[in-house]
Amino acid sequence: MKLLTFAVPCYNSEAYMEKCVESLLVGGEEVEILIVDDGSKDGTAEIADRLEAEHPTIVRAIHQPNKGHGGAVNTGIENATGLYFKVVDSDDKLRASALGAVLDTLRGFVDDAGEASLDLLVSNFVYDKEGQKHKRVMEYRNTLPTGRVFTWEEAGKFRKGHYILMHSVIYRTTLLQESGFKLPEHTFYVDNLYVFEPLSYVKTMYYLDVNLYYYFIGRNDQSVNEEVMISRLDQQQRVNNLMTDFFTDPEHKARIAECKPLYRYLYNYLEILCTITSVLALRSNTPEHLAIRDQVWSHLRERDAALYRKLRTGIFGMAMHPAGPVGRQVTLAAYKAAQKIFGFN
Repeated sequence: MKLLTFAVPCYNSEAYMEKCVESLLVGGEEVEILIVDDGSKDGTAEIADRLEAEHPTIVRAIHQPNKGHGGAVNTGIENATGLYFKVVDSDDKLRASALGAVLDTLRGFVDDAGEASLDLLVSNFVYDKEGQKHKRVMEYRNTLPTGRVFTWEEAGKFRKGHYILMHSVIYRTTLLQESGFKLPEHTFYVDNLYVFEPLSYVKTMYYLDVNLYYYFIGRNDQSVNEEVMISRLDQQQRVNNLMTDFFTDPEHKARIAECKPLYRYLYNYLEILCTITSVLALRSNTPEHLAIRDQVWSHLRERDAALYRKLRTGIFGMAMHPAGPVGRQVTLAAYKAAQKIFGFN
């Protein structure tokens, strides 16, 4: 049995996927690497097959019709045999020394019967932005207990803009499989759902303060490039609405409400996503995109009027509905300042 499964979604990734896989091979026989070729039209499939042939006990190539990033992650979850599961995008990489520490830690949560007891391991990631010498690290040492198992009740309060992202997490595989978690296919920005819905099932966590994941940003064609995000605002809207639906679903809402720190965390995450969708619409300032902003907020109101009022009258909700051109300029100036300070695209 493998300790850790890596799912590597690949779509036309021939230029960089091999470097990604090389960084995962450091894990040796304890890891399983699932290269999910998501209907690529370049040499991705051939590279995946070659890597499987070169490392038959570690690498498995899976070929499927194009389903988008979410569909590739779903395939990884369905086929994973490792006790733990992590998604690594094909243009990113892991740090070898940190991976060794992660495997040592995960090994300690496997009992004699081969069962995994930890729900979630959190580690740091590095914004590896093209052209920048200084690499910003997203770490959690002032928010989460370090080096021990803890629960949501023991987690500290996350500040605005500081969240657990896809690059930070390693889930217990059966938690994902048994919860019925599925990402929507043919949709961008589903990584937000990946670190939203499953967190409501997480009971035990462990924070390992190592810089494991190097998240490459800066290519003009990346989905997180601002211009690309604006052009795909309908995709952001879909994810935003799905997060709203999950958070306001009576069954999920009741379970989440049982733990105040978890509720506060997910509430803040939903708030920041509504803000991102709205500020991108304001940046575009087209009737089509402003209508998307309004629809996101009206969908929230239809699902839960009390939650809508709380978010809408908060500082972010007010800022996303500025009064007149001057108000819009103030909101966008604040956004640009945050963009410069925090270094996101």
